[in-house]
Amino acid sequence: MLRRSGYTLSMSLLFRDAAGPSLAPGGSVLCVGAFDGVHLGHRALLARVRVRAAELGMTPLAISFEPIPREFFGRGAPVPRLASVREKIGLLTEPDMRLLLLRFDAVLAAMPAEAFIEDVLVDRADAREIWIGADFRFGHSRRGDVAMLRAFGERRGFSVSVLPDIEAGGERVSSSAIRKHLAIGEFDAAARLLGRRFAIGGHVVRGQQLGRKLGYPTANIRLGRRTSPVSGIFAVRVQGIGALPLPGVASLGVRPTVNGTEPLLEAHLFDFDGDLYGRRLEVEFVQKLREEEKFSDLDTMVRQIDRDAAEARAILGLHNKNRLSGEHRDPAPFTEA
Repeated sequence: MLRRSGYTLSMSLLFRDAAGPSLAPGGSVLCVGAFDGVHLGHRALLARVRVRAAELGMTPLAISFEPIPREFFGRGAPVPRLASVREKIGLLTEPDMRLLLLRFDAVLAAMPAEAFIEDVLVDRADAREIWIGADFRFGHSRRGDVAMLRAFGERRGFSVSVLPDIEAGGERVSSSAIRKHLAIGEFDAAARLLGRRFAIGGHVVRGQQLGRKLGYPTANIRLGRRTSPVSGIFAVRVQGIGALPLPGVASLGVRPTVNGTEPLLEAHLFDFDGDLYGRRLEVEFVQKLREEEKFSDLDTMVRQIDRDAAEARAILGLHNKNRLSGEHRDPAPFTEA
């Protein structure tokens, strides 16, 4: 079993290899794509696959890739991701859709488009209906397209349908558009295309206790190999502690004032007292306050954090308690920063 945030994923829903027995002996209705973020356009495609599979009595199946092709061909250059692999798996397999998450490596990158159709779509997935976006390309040198799929489908017994572009607020939904909104701090616009607020999740880890000493204890989440599309200081809401999200202020960056090197997400929850070590949290980004910066000393940094906390409280609709005036003191630290 594979643990996910809030649920357990049966391994019978997740497969990694291009070769192997048929995943759907009775036939599948499937979709293919990178699915970074699993945004509203992706969700429309997944919904269509589920509906058609139910109507035909077949298996609903999504085929995706990790790393995403853009990362592989970037040769180590960081690619901002809208969701971690874990989050992507969770979103693609709900409810009960099978997922073929192919390892995108040199072998798969070199696979001719014709071989991808025969070996993956026909033999491995037993495709009867394939649903894709209009700009989908596949195979070595991206030679595969809708026309090639349809020509093979006539011979191999599957149909190909193209889902029209999905728009939200008059804008075409795409992962690149969402990244652009996030890069300039337009979190409401990004949420409109994603269908939810952009968030980063992870388990709370122990830090250096600096936040405790400064009066701002934080829940620390490492990004690992994931490259975030955002950085800076933010008003946030944090899921995973109670029934409702908790408000806070967060920093995402390398912490130049204390000579940090590893990107770290540090979330300070307002008026909260509790132990969060090891707990998995989701930090939702509401509004960007400023860029990360290096301060001359810790006192200067704390004064700025005071201002950040006050601004975040106002954005989140909380009473603006002034820590410097003595009206508010944070409760006992809930984790080490």
